[in-house]
Amino acid sequence: MPTENLRFGSVVAVVALMLAIGAGVWFGSRSTTPDVLAATGGVSYTTVSEAIVVHVSGAVERPGLVTVPSSARVADAIAGAGGAATGADLASLNLASSVRDGDQIVVPLFGVAATPGAAIDRGIDLNRASAAALEGLPGVGPVLAGRIVAYRDLHGPFAAVEDLMDVGGIGEAKLAAMRDSIAAP
Repeated sequence: MPTENLRFGSVVAVVALMLAIGAGVWFGSRSTTPDVLAATGGVSYTTVSEAIVVHVSGAVERPGLVTVPSSARVADAIAGAGGAATGADLASLNLASSVRDGDQIVVPLFGVAATPGAAIDRGIDLNRASAAALEGLPGVGPVLAGRIVAYRDLHGPFAAVEDLMDVGGIGEAKLAAMRDSIAAP
Protein backbone atom coordinates (compact mmCIF):
# COMPACT_ATOMS: atom_id res chain seq x y z
CA MET A 1 0.00 0.00 0.00
CA PRO A 2 2.75 2.57 0.77
CA THR A 3 4.28 1.85 -2.65
CA GLU A 4 0.97 2.64 -4.35
CA ASN A 5 0.62 5.94 -2.43
CA LEU A 6 4.17 6.90 -3.37
CA ARG A 7 3.52 6.06 -7.04
CA PHE A 8 0.22 8.00 -7.00
CA GLY A 9 1.93 10.99 -5.38
CA SER A 10 4.66 10.90 -8.02
CA VAL A 11 2.07 10.83 -10.82
CA VAL A 12 0.21 13.77 -9.27
CA ALA A 13 3.47 15.73 -8.93
CA VAL A 14 4.41 15.08 -12.56
CA VAL A 15 0.95 16.11 -13.79
CA ALA A 16 1.06 19.28 -11.68
CA LEU A 17 4.51 20.13 -13.04
CA MET A 18 3.33 19.58 -16.63
CA LEU A 19 0.32 21.83 -16.04
CA ALA A 20 2.56 24.54 -14.59
CA ILE A 21 4.94 24.35 -17.54
CA GLY A 22 2.03 24.39 -20.00
CA ALA A 23 0.55 27.46 -18.32
CA GLY A 24 3.93 29.19 -18.45
CA VAL A 25 4.28 28.45 -22.15
CA TRP A 26 0.71 29.59 -22.85
CA PHE A 27 0.97 32.86 -20.98
CA GLY A 28 4.58 33.43 -22.02
CA SER A 29 3.73 33.18 -25.70
CA ARG A 30 1.14 35.95 -25.42
CA SER A 31 3.67 38.70 -25.94
CA THR A 32 2.77 42.35 -25.56
CA THR A 33 6.03 43.47 -27.11
CA PRO A 34 4.50 45.10 -30.22
CA ASP A 35 2.29 47.29 -27.98
CA VAL A 36 5.32 48.23 -25.88
CA LEU A 37 7.28 49.03 -29.02
CA ALA A 38 4.52 51.29 -30.32
CA ALA A 39 4.34 53.15 -27.01
CA THR A 40 8.12 53.60 -26.74
CA GLY A 41 8.80 54.59 -30.32
CA GLY A 42 10.26 51.23 -31.32
CA VAL A 43 12.62 50.80 -28.37
CA SER A 44 12.14 47.82 -26.10
CA TYR A 45 14.07 47.18 -22.92
CA THR A 46 14.18 43.79 -21.30
CA THR A 47 15.72 42.49 -18.11
CA VAL A 48 16.08 38.95 -19.42
CA SER A 49 19.66 38.49 -20.59
CA GLU A 50 18.74 35.58 -22.82
CA ALA A 51 16.09 37.44 -24.82
CA ILE A 52 16.50 38.24 -28.51
CA VAL A 53 14.56 40.47 -30.89
CA VAL A 54 13.24 39.27 -34.26
CA HIS A 55 11.20 41.05 -36.93
CA VAL A 56 8.01 39.22 -37.89
CA SER A 57 6.17 40.53 -40.93
CA GLY A 58 3.64 39.43 -43.50
CA ALA A 59 0.49 37.50 -42.64
CA VAL A 60 0.52 37.88 -38.84
CA GLU A 61 -1.87 39.71 -36.53
CA ARG A 62 0.68 42.22 -35.16
CA PRO A 63 3.70 42.54 -37.47
CA GLY A 64 6.78 44.15 -36.00
CA LEU A 65 9.57 43.50 -33.54
CA VAL A 66 9.02 40.61 -31.14
CA THR A 67 11.13 39.72 -28.11
CA VAL A 68 11.51 35.97 -27.59
CA PRO A 69 13.85 33.72 -25.59
CA SER A 70 17.16 32.86 -27.26
CA SER A 71 15.94 29.25 -27.58
CA ALA A 72 12.82 30.29 -29.54
CA ARG A 73 11.65 28.77 -32.80
CA VAL A 74 9.88 30.38 -35.77
CA ALA A 75 6.53 29.21 -34.31
CA ASP A 76 7.28 31.08 -31.06
CA ALA A 77 8.09 34.29 -32.93
CA ILE A 78 4.85 34.06 -34.94
CA ALA A 79 2.90 33.48 -31.71
CA GLY A 80 4.62 36.54 -30.23
CA ALA A 81 3.33 38.56 -33.19
CA GLY A 82 -0.24 37.64 -32.30
CA GLY A 83 -0.34 34.46 -34.37
CA ALA A 84 -0.91 33.85 -38.04
CA ALA A 85 -3.46 36.01 -39.83
CA THR A 86 -6.28 34.58 -41.93
CA GLY A 87 -4.85 33.19 -45.14
CA ALA A 88 -1.32 32.70 -43.83
CA ASP A 89 0.65 29.92 -45.51
CA LEU A 90 2.41 28.38 -42.51
CA ALA A 91 3.15 25.20 -44.45
CA SER A 92 5.73 27.12 -46.47
CA LEU A 93 7.77 27.88 -43.33
CA ASN A 94 9.86 25.62 -41.13
CA LEU A 95 8.12 26.39 -37.84
CA ALA A 96 10.71 24.36 -35.90
CA SER A 97 13.68 26.38 -37.16
CA SER A 98 15.64 28.22 -34.47
CA VAL A 99 15.67 32.00 -34.60
CA ARG A 100 18.58 34.31 -33.85
CA ASP A 101 18.75 37.92 -32.76
CA GLY A 102 18.00 40.20 -35.70
CA ASP A 103 16.29 37.58 -37.87
CA GLN A 104 13.37 38.57 -40.08
CA ILE A 105 10.54 36.09 -40.51
CA VAL A 106 8.14 36.73 -43.38
CA VAL A 107 4.85 34.81 -43.21
CA PRO A 108 3.43 34.59 -46.74
CA LEU A 109 -0.22 34.40 -47.77
CA PHE A 110 -1.56 31.38 -49.66
CA GLY A 111 -1.07 31.85 -53.37
CA VAL A 112 1.41 34.71 -52.99
CA ALA A 113 5.00 33.93 -53.80
CA ALA A 114 7.29 34.56 -50.85
CA THR A 115 10.31 36.78 -51.32
CA PRO A 116 13.30 34.50 -51.95
CA GLY A 117 15.36 34.12 -48.81
CA ALA A 118 12.79 35.86 -46.63
CA ALA A 119 11.72 32.80 -44.67
CA ILE A 120 14.34 31.34 -42.37
CA ASP A 121 16.06 28.24 -43.72
CA ARG A 122 19.69 28.67 -42.86
CA GLY A 123 20.78 25.09 -42.41
CA ILE A 124 22.50 23.44 -39.45
CA ASP A 125 23.83 25.75 -36.74
CA LEU A 126 27.40 24.65 -35.96
CA ASN A 127 27.28 26.23 -32.52
CA ARG A 128 24.01 24.67 -31.33
CA ALA A 129 23.63 21.37 -33.20
CA SER A 130 24.07 18.04 -31.47
CA ALA A 131 26.39 15.41 -32.91
CA ALA A 132 23.33 13.61 -34.31
CA ALA A 133 22.15 16.80 -36.06
CA LEU A 134 25.62 17.42 -37.49
CA GLU A 135 25.42 14.01 -39.18
CA GLY A 136 22.86 15.65 -41.48
CA LEU A 137 25.70 17.55 -43.16
CA PRO A 138 27.02 16.04 -46.41
CA GLY A 139 29.99 13.77 -45.74
CA VAL A 140 29.67 13.90 -41.95
CA GLY A 141 29.27 10.63 -40.10
CA PRO A 142 29.22 9.85 -36.37
CA VAL A 143 33.02 10.08 -35.95
CA LEU A 144 33.41 13.44 -37.68
CA ALA A 145 30.31 14.83 -35.96
CA GLY A 146 31.87 13.84 -32.63
CA ARG A 147 35.10 15.63 -33.58
CA ILE A 148 33.18 18.80 -34.46
CA VAL A 149 31.36 18.78 -31.11
CA ALA A 150 34.60 18.01 -29.22
CA TYR A 151 36.39 20.87 -31.00
CA ARG A 152 33.51 23.25 -30.20
CA ASP A 153 33.47 22.17 -26.56
CA LEU A 154 37.24 22.68 -26.24
CA HIS A 155 37.64 25.91 -28.25
CA GLY A 156 34.25 27.58 -27.93
CA PRO A 157 31.76 28.50 -30.67
CA PHE A 158 32.79 28.68 -34.31
CA ALA A 159 33.22 32.29 -35.46
CA ALA A 160 33.09 31.38 -39.16
CA VAL A 161 32.28 28.34 -41.28
CA GLU A 162 35.95 28.26 -42.32
CA ASP A 163 36.90 27.44 -38.70
CA LEU A 164 35.77 23.88 -39.47
CA MET A 165 39.11 23.49 -41.30
CA ASP A 166 40.72 23.28 -37.83
CA VAL A 167 38.77 20.08 -37.10
CA GLY A 168 40.67 16.92 -38.00
CA GLY A 169 39.22 15.25 -41.08
CA ILE A 170 37.83 18.40 -42.69
CA GLY A 171 39.67 19.80 -45.67
CA GLU A 172 38.80 22.19 -48.49
CA ALA A 173 36.77 19.61 -50.45
CA LYS A 174 34.71 18.43 -47.46
CA LEU A 175 34.06 22.02 -46.35
CA ALA A 176 32.93 22.94 -49.88
CA ALA A 177 30.54 19.96 -49.92
CA MET A 178 28.85 20.92 -46.68
CA ARG A 179 29.03 24.74 -46.85
CA ASP A 180 25.51 25.22 -48.29
CA SER A 181 23.99 23.10 -45.50
CA ILE A 182 25.57 25.13 -42.68
CA ALA A 183 24.04 28.16 -41.00
CA ALA A 184 26.58 30.96 -40.85
CA PRO A 185 27.76 31.37 -37.24
